[in-house]
Amino acid sequence: MSSDNVELPPFELLQLLGDGRNHSGQELASVLNVSRTAIWKQLAKLEGLGLELLSQSGKGYCLVGGLELLEKDLISSLLAPSTANSITHSTLLKLVDSTNSYLMRQEQATGIGVCFAEFQTAGRGRRGRHWVSPFASNIYLSLRLSISSGLGAVEGLSLAVGVAVARALDELGVVDVQLKWPNDVLWSGKKLGGILIEVLGDPSGVCHLVVGLGLNLRTEKSMADAIDQPWVALDTILSAPPGRNRVAACLLSHIVPLLSDYEARGFVGYKQAWEALNAHANQRVDLFMGSAQTTGLVRGVNAAGALLLETDKGLEVFHGGEVSLRAVV
Repeated sequence: MSSDNVELPPFELLQLLGDGRNHSGQELASVLNVSRTAIWKQLAKLEGLGLELLSQSGKGYCLVGGLELLEKDLISSLLAPSTANSITHSTLLKLVDSTNSYLMRQEQATGIGVCFAEFQTAGRGRRGRHWVSPFASNIYLSLRLSISSGLGAVEGLSLAVGVAVARALDELGVVDVQLKWPNDVLWSGKKLGGILIEVLGDPSGVCHLVVGLGLNLRTEKSMADAIDQPWVALDTILSAPPGRNRVAACLLSHIVPLLSDYEARGFVGYKQAWEALNAHANQRVDLFMGSAQTTGLVRGVNAAGALLLETDKGLEVFHGGEVSLRAVV
């Protein structure tokens, strides 16, 4: 689905319904200065955004759970000055194909670029999987940076970003977060978030990295119908989950400093923390690489973030890429 084919309702309408309360069609029409028929047509677009609209006779319309729209200035105000100063480009989009694709299309000479979106029409995870992205319900974030010494200098980055996300979640009150090699964030064995890193330029020299993160905040019906694996959202884990702007700022507060010095510091500073969060430590797993399958015991990761798997052949090393890891039940 192209972003050109998606129509957003007027933002004023989304802001009105964002309080999660009942609003009559007449009230909405009056505030927006349009007919009730026009309001009905705009409300019909909400379903295409993955939102659940409740219509009750005599009460009007209610957006289930309400909405908290992201605010760039608010997010920035919640950052430490050192973090805010490291971000040289910041974009907040209402609608985009994917935040990763957007940043890959942009020119950026220095610093760290950040892109948030309220809705993605073609959000994606690893191995080309579609990332379900209901409007203003979760976090869809990408960051772009340039490196000068090739991809070898940033080995293990997806694992280190996972550690940063886990630390941010801990700060927000989410305990028992685990990380699945190489890029999933889990809670109670279910997927809470995912990381996707893409590369532009010369892998052996000057190149650009785009680090994408999707984090589930709300349990939307549209997500339940579309996701084909066990997953969880923050509103299931916490009785009083933090708002989206606070979550966004907390994530940046942990990820941006990591990216700022990762080329010089490398994975070594994060390896021990990742091992402590390893969801499959010493467990038997199946590792799929294309049509090949390898079974073994997870023995951690090496200094480059590659998986160490004890198999019948001994201790084998597997690097990230088009791989899939599943626990043997």
